[in-house]
Amino acid sequence: MRILRSLIMVGVWLVALSVRADNADELARIKQNYARMLVPSGEDPSGLLSILSSIQPEKEMSDQAVVELHQRYPFDLKKITTYISSLTDAGTWPDINYEDKKRSGWEPKLHAERILELVKLYNSKQTAYYHSPEVETVIRKALDYWFTTRPVCLNWWYNQIGIPKTLGTAFILFEDKLSPTEKQQAITVMENAKFGMTGQNKVWLAGNVMMRALLQNDYALVKMARDTIASEIVSGGREGIKDDWCFHQHGAQQQFGNYGLSFVSGMSFFSGLFSGTSLAFDDRQLAILSTLIDRGYRWIIWRGMMDVNALGRQLFHHAPVHKALGLAFAASELGGGESQSCAAVATALLHDNYPASERNTLTGHKHFWQSDYTVHRRPLWMASIKMASDRIVGAEMMNGDNMKGYYMADGATYIYKDGKEYLDIFPLWDWRKLPGVTAFEDDAPMPLIKSYQPRNKGTFVGAVSDEEQGMTVMELDRAGVKAHKAWICTDDFLLCLGAGIQADSNLVVTTSIEQCHKKGELLAWKKKEWNTADEKQTATAGEHRFFHNNTGYIVWGNEGEIVAETANRTGRWHDVMQMYRPTEVQGEVTTLYLKHGASPKQAAYQYLILPAADKEKVADFDLSDIRILRNDTIVQAVYAEKKSTCWIAAYRPAQLAVAKGITLNIQTPGVYMIRKRGKGRYTISCASPTQQEESAKLEFNRKQIHISLPQGKEKGKTASVEVVVR
Repeated sequence: MRILRSLIMVGVWLVALSVRADNADELARIKQNYARMLVPSGEDPSGLLSILSSIQPEKEMSDQAVVELHQRYPFDLKKITTYISSLTDAGTWPDINYEDKKRSGWEPKLHAERILELVKLYNSKQTAYYHSPEVETVIRKALDYWFTTRPVCLNWWYNQIGIPKTLGTAFILFEDKLSPTEKQQAITVMENAKFGMTGQNKVWLAGNVMMRALLQNDYALVKMARDTIASEIVSGGREGIKDDWCFHQHGAQQQFGNYGLSFVSGMSFFSGLFSGTSLAFDDRQLAILSTLIDRGYRWIIWRGMMDVNALGRQLFHHAPVHKALGLAFAASELGGGESQSCAAVATALLHDNYPASERNTLTGHKHFWQSDYTVHRRPLWMASIKMASDRIVGAEMMNGDNMKGYYMADGATYIYKDGKEYLDIFPLWDWRKLPGVTAFEDDAPMPLIKSYQPRNKGTFVGAVSDEEQGMTVMELDRAGVKAHKAWICTDDFLLCLGAGIQADSNLVVTTSIEQCHKKGELLAWKKKEWNTADEKQTATAGEHRFFHNNTGYIVWGNEGEIVAETANRTGRWHDVMQMYRPTEVQGEVTTLYLKHGASPKQAAYQYLILPAADKEKVADFDLSDIRILRNDTIVQAVYAEKKSTCWIAAYRPAQLAVAKGITLNIQTPGVYMIRKRGKGRYTISCASPTQQEESAKLEFNRKQIHISLPQGKEKGKTASVEVVVR
């Protein structure tokens, strides 16, 4: 019996040794993957490094995704030589303000970023600095400064996430050179990060814990961190990936370009980091991530630019360019090069954006129904609409970011052709006249946003879509202004309607049609010819046509004034994003907007946008084809004869004579689209913007129609039925 027990104990011991050996091998593989993925090799299989190298690097950065994108730049040896030569005996760099108190763009983070850059240089065989004693000395001195002084930011994020994330990577790449004392000091830095929080913050913190575990060779903690990271690769939670393939953080708030981009980039990195080990992401997890890119992110990137409506509060210089490129890197690296399905999604994304195709291949109409966000894509143009409701937080201001974005989710409507229409326009904007927004005209300081709670009291916010075209609606009840706003998106135009506009102030209320960079002349159609309208012009009610940058604007049937102007403006990035220095920039901005007067009671508007058009098309466009059936607080309805389509936003039950011989009795409030498919055959689509109805009921030429609307997680999506009406 004793011999048997001894044999069992020996067997257990051998198994334990084997497990420890396997665990040690896995830890070694993960550390090797760190070096393989982060130390420049000179390879550029996707061509993205060449594109990045052609873009001027930013001098001031706060966005973590952009910081990590810049860490991919090829080594600037001239700059690095300066780092080496200018480091003081105290281990500091004289151009960094170590006493900085900013909550965003905190300058001491530059110290950590330079350490990482030097460590990567030290480990790269591509330069003469490979294992250079001089570089090693500089790294040690810079590390000693951080270990000794332990700088602390007023913003918790840098202390727990940003700094450990940057220095942790450096520690792992430099681990073999760390003395026992230095290694313990490194672990102390990493102990600032602990498991917790939600969404991308949870992923960041777990990633930092994992780096500490690697330094401690603690396999169990590495696995725990990995499992915590992977636990966020799910959809349908309160935050994170939503069922509409958007990404939420800070409550019910669309965060594609901020936390969402860091999530995708981080998960792509981890998918490569764990490859070749038992901790690798499985096919289901990779499928969720690739679908998020394919059905979410691909829609918001246009010609290598991220939609302004997707940037969130991160309105940095060149943000659309950097964020789109960061996404491209993440997509191309997802799956560690071992997933064909991930590679296929990346190929599709890159094809449309790098270089940008003359004709976009991803076309259609998509409403992110859990996010109050609509994207409409055509071969030559794209439009996006961002809203808010009593369910969805529209915008946030935080840590000095987005200090003027109070109206960013009140129906902001952007039209893209080459993608540069709004690039870096933020310091020059009149932020109360964002395209598509109805708001007060005022020179007072912009109100501040102080919470993550929904601020629009409107409940009727949503869209109907057949994935080709659609109608988006917004009941605006916010900041003293009420309005019913609607957008109809088709293959060649965007029709915008407003009704019931009223305000609780004596200030003038406006609706902005466009506010973009000037590109060519602003022209007005007068007396059957185009005339320059670059100087400020004001016109009263009637039909007015304008043309600018291959886009036409037709305004008609309005009671107020229309203002058209191009003006040279000055502004400061600091006023929008306080991390920037208060230096002025200049530029010319073209603006079109409607004036509804002071204290309007039931004002309305209607205008048409014709993107990617020429002057002849705008001049010849036949408005008689577009019949505005109603435009009031009960119904906003339009019928287009040539498109055989009727779009209806019914805020209350109503009756409509749609066309000759076609009557409609809508019994359930909702957004409807009726498309004629043939003689007597129609497709009726419906969505409930309140997301409360179970079914839609209507009478179509005396025929009762019932449409079962999606419920549960699918609330807000479109449902359709095919009907025959004789």
